[in-house]
Amino acid sequence: MTLPKYDALMLPTLRALVKLGGSASINEIQDQLTEQLKFSPEEVEASYPKSGAAILPDRMSWARSYLKIGGFLTSGGKGVWIITEDGRDAANWPDEKLRRAVADAFNISQSQKKQTVLLTATKDGDLSQPDSQDWTTTLLGKLLSISPAAFERLCQRLLRESGFVKVEVTGKSGDGGIDGTGVLRMNLISFHVLFQCKRWQGSVSAGTVRDFRGAMQGRADKGLIITTGTFTSDARKEATRDGAPAIDLIDGATLCELLKERRLGIEVRERIVEDVIIQSAFFDELD
Repeated sequence: MTLPKYDALMLPTLRALVKLGGSASINEIQDQLTEQLKFSPEEVEASYPKSGAAILPDRMSWARSYLKIGGFLTSGGKGVWIITEDGRDAANWPDEKLRRAVADAFNISQSQKKQTVLLTATKDGDLSQPDSQDWTTTLLGKLLSISPAAFERLCQRLLRESGFVKVEVTGKSGDGGIDGTGVLRMNLISFHVLFQCKRWQGSVSAGTVRDFRGAMQGRADKGLIITTGTFTSDARKEATRDGAPAIDLIDGATLCELLKERRLGIEVRERIVEDVIIQSAFFDELD
């Protein structure tokens, strides 16, 4: 199976955003690229042998990152990406011209960029050597190494930190995939939520979403599926299908961001870098 590299996805990404109206969520961009480039379910679900992360979403992410360096995209927060005016122009360029422009911008940024170091804390609190991997890849690898029960407890903690109350892990088998329950309070209104935890390397299918909806029918107001992997395009469509109770989906990338925001197992240290500029004119005027 030969999948396109990230640089081959840059121009399609710009064109996908143009078609989506200039801004879109990560899932919308991935769905549009899947449809536009006619990726098969097998290609969408293909994963790296070592980390288990899905290959295409990872390469799509790198394409967006490089387009941002080139000034063709900007991030709007909460997983939303926006095409710039330069990006709209570049959507009509030949592929090779776009690749050259991004490469030039990247080379310039590298000479100006401060170093970002990913460190891993040991059980004793010591820090290991810098890790060359992206932090989300490292974190997902760690999540895949813990037991399913530990992952369920982590999800329980995350929901509590996110405003849920009465969060319980049921730990029952044969319950339609329901791993726990919780109550989400929003002002004067409360919602009874059932959640499912999927410590998976691949993609969650539409069938899994349907089965979970069937199990929660009449038992809760909302459903939530949390996974270390991804969701297929059909799974996301099934989650928001007209006439059926909506199910919220949290994929691996979103899970990493949530853990980072709530500082669960993640410490973020900010560093300040000074740019010292000698103003020659100031000294020349002293003569």
